[in-house]
Amino acid sequence: MKFVTENVNQTENIGFRLGAFLPYGSVIALFGDLGAGKTAFTRGFAKGMGLECDVHSPTFALVNEYRSPEKTLCHFDMYRISGFDDLYSTGFFDYLDSGASLIIEWSENIENILPDNCIRVYIEKNPLKDDCRNIEIIGCEEF
Repeated sequence: MKFVTENVNQTENIGFRLGAFLPYGSVIALFGDLGAGKTAFTRGFAKGMGLECDVHSPTFALVNEYRSPEKTLCHFDMYRISGFDDLYSTGFFDYLDSGASLIIEWSENIENILPDNCIRVYIEKNPLKDDCRNIEIIGCEEF
């Protein structure tokens, strides 16, 4: 599926729709350059899951957890991950086994380790319009 968004609110809305659609425990791999809108997409995704939380980039923490009594979303930032040992030290594999939903920014850095059944979301800036984004979602039915 492909979408074009005109502003950050529309990017969040696509994330919201996906978060409301996917079953709990899904793994979402985000791909995109710095400032593409990965965190905005995640903010919408968390709301779509029904989570009331302040979503922010986990760049320095590597992972942020957003919880409700029923659900957990683990938000990873793999920007500084450069190998298997780095990835292992984040606890990534434990999170995969936890049953929680995972959303992973900078998935291109761990692409060969992503689960086969993950949903891939490619977000890119439109070179002609500053706030526009091209979003492609691969691995799920229409929602």
